[in-house]
Amino acid sequence: MTPIPDTTQKEATAQGSVIYYRDGKGVLARQGVDRKVVPLAKVPVHVRDAVIAAENRSFYEDAGVSLKGTTRAVWSTVTGQQLQGGSTITQQLVRNYYSGLSQERSVTRKFKEILIAMKVDQSKSKDWVLEQYLNTIYFGRGANGVQSAARAYFGKDVDKLSVAEGAYLAAVIQQPSRFADPKGADLAAAQERWKSVIDAMRQTGALTPEQVAAQKFPELTAPKKPFELKGQAQYMLEQVTAELNRRGYTDEDINSGGLKIVTTFDRKLMGAAQRAVKEVLPESTPKKVRTGLAAVDPATGEVVAFYGGRPSQSAYYDSAFSAKVMAGSTFKPYTLAAALDNGFDLSTRVDGNSPLRVASASKPIPNDSGRSYGQIDLVAATQNSVNTAFVDLGQKVGLGKVAKTAELAGIPAAQLEQHEQAATFPLGVASVSAVQNASGFSTFANKGVHMEAHVIKSVTDSTGRKDVIKPVSTRVVSDQAAADTTYAMQQVVKYGTGTAARLYDRPVAGKTGTTDKSKSVWFNGYTPQLAVAVDMFRDDNATVTIPGYGTQFGGQLPAQIWRAFMTEAMAGKPVEEFPEPSDYGYSNDYSVPDQGREVPSQEYTPPANPDQWNTPEPDFSEPPATDPPVTEAPNDNRPDNRPEQSGPPPTQFPDQPTTDPTADTGQNRDRPPG
Repeated sequence: MTPIPDTTQKEATAQGSVIYYRDGKGVLARQGVDRKVVPLAKVPVHVRDAVIAAENRSFYEDAGVSLKGTTRAVWSTVTGQQLQGGSTITQQLVRNYYSGLSQERSVTRKFKEILIAMKVDQSKSKDWVLEQYLNTIYFGRGANGVQSAARAYFGKDVDKLSVAEGAYLAAVIQQPSRFADPKGADLAAAQERWKSVIDAMRQTGALTPEQVAAQKFPELTAPKKPFELKGQAQYMLEQVTAELNRRGYTDEDINSGGLKIVTTFDRKLMGAAQRAVKEVLPESTPKKVRTGLAAVDPATGEVVAFYGGRPSQSAYYDSAFSAKVMAGSTFKPYTLAAALDNGFDLSTRVDGNSPLRVASASKPIPNDSGRSYGQIDLVAATQNSVNTAFVDLGQKVGLGKVAKTAELAGIPAAQLEQHEQAATFPLGVASVSAVQNASGFSTFANKGVHMEAHVIKSVTDSTGRKDVIKPVSTRVVSDQAAADTTYAMQQVVKYGTGTAARLYDRPVAGKTGTTDKSKSVWFNGYTPQLAVAVDMFRDDNATVTIPGYGTQFGGQLPAQIWRAFMTEAMAGKPVEEFPEPSDYGYSNDYSVPDQGREVPSQEYTPPANPDQWNTPEPDFSEPPATDPPVTEAPNDNRPDNRPEQSGPPPTQFPDQPTTDPTADTGQNRDRPPG
């Protein structure tokens, strides 16, 4: 009438999961119970002998119960006298391993325990019982099971334990809390208990008198503090857990399944992201200003690094994954790519005049400062971030195709649908996260193929079965459309609003973004190996203004943060070139920057609501520099006569804001003096 329970206690078999950085070695976090189940064969014989000598010397001979010990325990329970255990290893296992047996002290529970222990002894081998016992019991220091205990007390695996160390773990079983980190009287008691275990091993024949004499009390390692998530680790853990849930792993799997989870996060690049933000942003940056950074490997979709802000500022809402703000002009490349994939080319002319009247818009749509550019090709439109040109292009290609391109590039449809019918949709009135935008631009770096953004490389369960994550691959635009989109964005960094993001040693493509009244400012760019987005915004949706630096634009601090991160991330990496654009070699196909004209001012995205438009728009831009960026003279031997990219001028990255209005720094002239 008392069968062996067919279920085990979850706590008895639960194994916590370990989450690693992308190298599979550095530990990012630990989740759940600290237990690592090991086979009995991995536990040295002298460790087994120590436990048997300390807990149940007749283990291999008894029937699973001790008549003498059980009688004593039952009498203590009936009379209410001081309780004593008197349980065998098998009884302890039954009590702690199987479901349906409580820890209460009652005669009924005790007899039930005895009967089940006897049945287990009859149906299971002694080695099976000992293996489950050693993997189940609590040893103190948060360690469940002998393997975790070996790591907790001696910093080594169980198969490396000495006789003295094994005897200490056996001694701990009786009083794990007291002997976890003994001091003073507790240390003396622990030493006496250890000696008694060693002597018991002599009595059972496990040790010879000579071996006993050679034993010395082992040196314990200092207890490790509870695993504490610091800095960005809290945000990393949130994203890993969320993705595991999406992939079908429950919280119970994560906390008790003994999973080995290897993430995509690169420890060095995570540090580089944090340094880039902290070293570029001035100390005067208001606390309400938030900065996000996300880096995605275009070839795999792996999010290798990010900066989500200060956890103390917002514990559960990071600036890289969670926060979504208007994309501004960083959305224009999706419009460009859609056009290039649907029959248009870089020499296509669009209307760059301001204002532009569109039938679906209640008011004319302006350019920044009301400036008109005339009929311009798509390279000039992108380089100068001309609003009306992209509105015109959106009308020509169809806003549905623009939305579809952005969606295929990783921007969720739900974030696009409410804006899709607006004439200003190509100007970035939809909100995106830094990770989504970096992932979107990674499509262009990966020759038009989008790899699903993800933060997990592999999951290995407790049985050793490994699940390698295979991200979804989606063809967004053709190879050539991606190459041409990239070429246009290279001009932004060479000659346009993104010159502050130039890298000295390699080509860069990118796009700045500045929304209405600078409520969000972006720089989103890439090399062939890495796509990175940086955005800045405020908690209260106000203008991003930095004392001493003025109102911000995408080509200022966001571009400088991008450059600081990429300089470190690309150090030592081979220089890779972008694919050649269409009709490479015909210089009259695309506009070449006029070396005598001004560097274009920062772009401006009008408000999503047409009622807020003014014509002309107020000037939210930085004053144009009076000199063009430094470039090499055209090489007449090059077939297309396009100038090569050169390094940025020496005045471009001052340590402090400059008051020189002609310096090519991307700073606002109208900042307070001094």
